[in-house]
Amino acid sequence: MNAFAGTVDRYAQTPRRVAWAGIVVGTLAFWLALPPVQARAPWVPIVVGLLAVACGIWALTRDVGRLAWGAVAVGLIGIGLGVLATRSSTGHLGSVVTWGSLIGSTLVWATPLAYAAVGGMVNERSGVVNIGLEGMMLAGAFFGCLGADKFGSWEMGLLIAAAGGAGFALLFAFFAIHLRADQIVGGTAINFLALGVTGYFFIQVYGQNGTPGDLPRIPNVNIGGLHEHTFFGDAIGHLNIMIWASFVLLIVAHVGLFHTPLGLRLRAVGEHPRAAETVGISVYATRYVAVTISGILAALGGAYLSIGFVGSFGENMTAGRGFIALAAVIFGNWRPFGAYAAAILFGASTALSFRLAVYSDAASVLFQALPYVLTLIAVAGVIGRSIPPAAVGRPYTKQ
Repeated sequence: MNAFAGTVDRYAQTPRRVAWAGIVVGTLAFWLALPPVQARAPWVPIVVGLLAVACGIWALTRDVGRLAWGAVAVGLIGIGLGVLATRSSTGHLGSVVTWGSLIGSTLVWATPLAYAAVGGMVNERSGVVNIGLEGMMLAGAFFGCLGADKFGSWEMGLLIAAAGGAGFALLFAFFAIHLRADQIVGGTAINFLALGVTGYFFIQVYGQNGTPGDLPRIPNVNIGGLHEHTFFGDAIGHLNIMIWASFVLLIVAHVGLFHTPLGLRLRAVGEHPRAAETVGISVYATRYVAVTISGILAALGGAYLSIGFVGSFGENMTAGRGFIALAAVIFGNWRPFGAYAAAILFGASTALSFRLAVYSDAASVLFQALPYVLTLIAVAGVIGRSIPPAAVGRPYTKQ
């Protein structure tokens, strides 16, 4: 009986595997037209893409649903993009699709999103929706610059940025947890408050001249043995310390959330706070800690943006990245590695948009809207219906 049940289960999983295979093959339809393969015949992506569409249609007849439609969509997109790539000149393709530097740029743009997304995930796992991630990132960007400038040290810049993010997070936590204010409205208020505070102090401290050009910068890690203009040299040879630290953060967040008693308590508060309180877990204290951690991590992402990447501060320089990070949490199904994968997707679209200027400036600007379009898709739940923690967004009243 056990062997028979195992056979039935494997048979039931076959359509889903075919749908996943269709997604992979659809991606391959586009990849074959890019360097280093660079197939120039349009029939190559068309044939491969149709195979992906066939996999999706076959899975649809077996009631797979969204995953099968995803295979069909990826197959059609792979055909369209693959044919466009075959019509492009090899010179333009070579300048746009340089895999090593493209991966390096993707990691650069994904890192601030990764810090904020992990913070937002910890926050929501405790049952609090933190729309204020954008404001906390912006606060971290400004106070990171201010601390690095006044103390002459990027380490102090990170410390001051973390303190600034924690301050805004505690303010939000007081209204959302103790006063039980609407968390969406409270987070929006934090965003406007951070925009006003950073803008005011930026003008008061630096005036019209802006931040100094010699701000202490978070250094890069130069790996010896990886020569310039090689794949690994361009991809990981000169990454910032904060990028490497984000990899460690992912592991710590995953282990902490899913393999420690503290993580179990945090998730219990987000799923069933009344039951957690019954067994002696302080719901208020847990949520305060989670919100504070989210503010610190979001601020570190903002500090990386200002003193790790750009080297200066500009008003509203985060430009909606906190909201994209919130979408990455949804995309990643409230898990660290899933959130980071979504951040990589957003980062890759941003990195690619700047390279598309070789075709036309208009195409480059238009493609920069892709992360925001993906954000709308995540919020609408088109790509799989993610299931949030059961008590997220619900104020808790202590008995």
